[in-house]
Amino acid sequence: MATVDLNQVTKEFAGGVRVLDRVSLHVDEGEFLVLVGPSGCGKSTLLRIIAGLDDATAGTVLVDGESVDGVPPKERDVAMVFQNYALYPHMSVRDNLAFSLRLRHVPTRLRERRVRDTAELLGIEELLDRKPKALSGGQRQRVATGRAIVRQPRILLMDEPLSNLDAQLRVTMRAELRRLHLEHRTTTIYVTHDQVEAMTLGDRIAVLADGRVQQVGTPHELYHRPVNAFVAGFIGSPSMNLAEVRVTDTDPPALDVGGQRWPVLAGHAPAAGPVLLGVRPDAFSWPPAATAARLDATVVAVEFLGNASLVFVTPPGRPWHAAGNDAGAPTWVARLDGRVTPRVGERVALGVEVGSAYLFDADDGRAIPAEQVPVPA
Repeated sequence: MATVDLNQVTKEFAGGVRVLDRVSLHVDEGEFLVLVGPSGCGKSTLLRIIAGLDDATAGTVLVDGESVDGVPPKERDVAMVFQNYALYPHMSVRDNLAFSLRLRHVPTRLRERRVRDTAELLGIEELLDRKPKALSGGQRQRVATGRAIVRQPRILLMDEPLSNLDAQLRVTMRAELRRLHLEHRTTTIYVTHDQVEAMTLGDRIAVLADGRVQQVGTPHELYHRPVNAFVAGFIGSPSMNLAEVRVTDTDPPALDVGGQRWPVLAGHAPAAGPVLLGVRPDAFSWPPAATAARLDATVVAVEFLGNASLVFVTPPGRPWHAAGNDAGAPTWVARLDGRVTPRVGERVALGVEVGSAYLFDADDGRAIPAEQVPVPA
């Protein structure tokens, strides 16, 4: 196990394209940190810099407080699991697992014991004599993970390792990876664009966009206290509904939400003008309670999930757009009880728990302090 520190790491490619912009992060010993963000935000590049496969244009990478800049990958005691598994097709599973140990001249008996123990840990003992082409996607993923952990590295790097698996197998493998980490406590940095993976796997999550860290925190902190509209729209499934609305100059001030007035806390209202309103899908109900704010909208689609229905409605204001996520979608979504069945084209009045809504600055997307969030009258 080891600590990892990234200090002002910047990466530019030919033509001045900057994919990482002064990224600073600290990873505790034994921590499982997830890097999450839309495609092209610099996640995989950052991982490759930590591994030594790419060099940073500027900044420093420290492992246990010592710089590893310029240190070859094989001397960093870092193991990496790639998206495409990168197994040797001509080798058996046993030889794939043992390969890195052979390179390090680990004695035969110790090498065999580590391979056997790793295979038992991952439940692949019966696969040891097979070639990769004879394995399923999930089995290949287990072998790729085993090849990384068999050498007992100080740091484990994982670059979207589950992206090639089907939905059900991804759920199984997420649980497996979490179990492995709890047993070994290897310092792990995991890259994904899937925020569900990030929320279920990470001790902490670092959200990246446009090469910059937007926020670092626990899944709970990112979900309940996003620092800006990008994080709010990226974390959560379905995503937070976001739209530009207006604060009125009336006394008392109110939010004009698609022609409907929602109250704001007296004495804490933002200045009159545009703001970004964020509402989680779970904050809606139908029919609305007597004390709830209302959102009158037209149903444009319904997705039945069994215990819940995702009801897509016309948004109450101008959609907010951000590159790389769907926060600017032309609809809002409400997660309702699966027993309710609104029809497409129907005009509905949804109840809204306005006390759990969020406000963001309309210009830069920064969160407005919680005491300014609107609450029910």
